[in-house]
Amino acid sequence: MEISVIVGVLGNIVAALLFLSPLSTFWRIIKNRSTEEFESIPYIFLLLNASIWTYYGSIKPDVLLVTINGFGSLLMVVYLSIFLIFAPSKTKIRTAALIAVVNVGVLVAAILGTRLTMRKRAQVNTIGLLCDCVTVFSFASPLAAIKTVVTTRSVEFMPFWLTFFYFLVGTTWSSYGLLVYDLFVLIPNCVGFLLGVIQLVLYAWYSRYPTPAVLGADETEHLVHSEDP
Repeated sequence: MEISVIVGVLGNIVAALLFLSPLSTFWRIIKNRSTEEFESIPYIFLLLNASIWTYYGSIKPDVLLVTINGFGSLLMVVYLSIFLIFAPSKTKIRTAALIAVVNVGVLVAAILGTRLTMRKRAQVNTIGLLCDCVTVFSFASPLAAIKTVVTTRSVEFMPFWLTFFYFLVGTTWSSYGLLVYDLFVLIPNCVGFLLGVIQLVLYAWYSRYPTPAVLGADETEHLVHSEDP
């Protein structure tokens, strides 16, 4: 068996773990019947990322890309449905609008725009370039929680496993892209590897502080305002 196939299968396993990593977060949302301070943005971009890579894999073709990203797309639909059910009204409207624009509008425009105006090779190149852009945004999306992390000095709402598996996905898929000489796979995953390192360092730094749930009200307020002039 070629080493590229082995690395590709390993990449699929790691990506599957990435897609499954939010299970504990969404179980908490269901149990508490609230999205609390969790952000929907990482899952919106993860859905776009998985769906656009599924399409890229189908036109290239590459069965390893299609299988794992098709699986991921289905899971993200389930996660976002749960988020919409339990989100407060204002957040629900904002999330639904983002889903309509990002997950429906961008995907449909990309597919129709390339199929109606380009030949097969140009379609692959254009969708591949779009995949690169979306993947970089997807890798960076956990940073949407950065304001909450810095303000509260708590990583409670920055999901560790999502961040960790983003890092592993960047590592394995950049290796796969190198082995099969696919720059569209290699470049964004190298960026993802670097962003994963940054986010894990950030998580390690702020995980030294106790979560607000452990602190009393006065202590929490002191932490939030301790650096105010």
